[in-house]
Amino acid sequence: MTSKAWCIKTLLETVTDYLVEKKIENARLNAEVLLAHQLHVKRISLYLNFDQPLTEKEVSGYRDLIRRRLKREPLQYITGIQEFWSLSFRVNPHVLIPRPETEILVDQALTLAGSFHETPMRVLDLGTGSGVISVVMAKEVPEALILATDISGEALGVARENAQNHGVLNRIAFLRGDLFEPLMPEKRVFHLIASNPPYVCTHEIQELLPEVALHEPKIALDGGKDGMDFLKKIIFQAPQFLRPGGWLLLEMSPYQVENALFTLAETGVYQNETKIEDYSHRQRVVMAQLKSKGNSL
Repeated sequence: MTSKAWCIKTLLETVTDYLVEKKIENARLNAEVLLAHQLHVKRISLYLNFDQPLTEKEVSGYRDLIRRRLKREPLQYITGIQEFWSLSFRVNPHVLIPRPETEILVDQALTLAGSFHETPMRVLDLGTGSGVISVVMAKEVPEALILATDISGEALGVARENAQNHGVLNRIAFLRGDLFEPLMPEKRVFHLIASNPPYVCTHEIQELLPEVALHEPKIALDGGKDGMDFLKKIIFQAPQFLRPGGWLLLEMSPYQVENALFTLAETGVYQNETKIEDYSHRQRVVMAQLKSKGNSL
């Protein structure tokens, strides 16, 4: 991009070709999102104003955003926004970028919520990250009381901001700590426990896309040697915090589903174990109900 005069159309075309050359996936989308972000407009506005000339300051700012993207910084961290459940959430490098797969977990949680008639229904969101699970549950189930934990204080700050932005901060209690640790020694019980914990195998992190491996928080990715460290901890500890008949919902890699089902069976306290496919028809969410008799290991 030189100092010549640019209009939106020619700048988008030039940058798209450049990003394709640099092997950035979805080059046109990236070019459009970053230009809209720079101009503080919606993407559709770019098409309605193709011939609009741009100032030197606007082009310079856009150039800086493109440089960041070429370093494989995720688009969502550059704009600070990711859509989830048709809502806009703030994100930054302290939290994982919410994925569509997690909507599968939320959808199942909302379906199960309808089977409980006690008020209030209590939900525990383990490792809340940006808070998408808690916020959506709070918006969709107004009678629910939600507790969200995370080991990262910075992540909790992001989650609180998102709860505030969506008007549900007064219905979510955020606690800092590792998994169930913030609930000790009270051991409050919940109707639903949902979690998208770290489940990437340690040795596989460096093989992920640079956007993930270099920029997303490793503490939220690393699930240990086989990726099952946190999943197993949750499965074994959750019965102490579930009411009889309550449900545990876990997101994981498709390659961990059978291991998770075996671990659930090993405890002897769960029933109705179910595996749910994601949008790509790969098993992604495992859920199980605590038996009515004996809600502790």
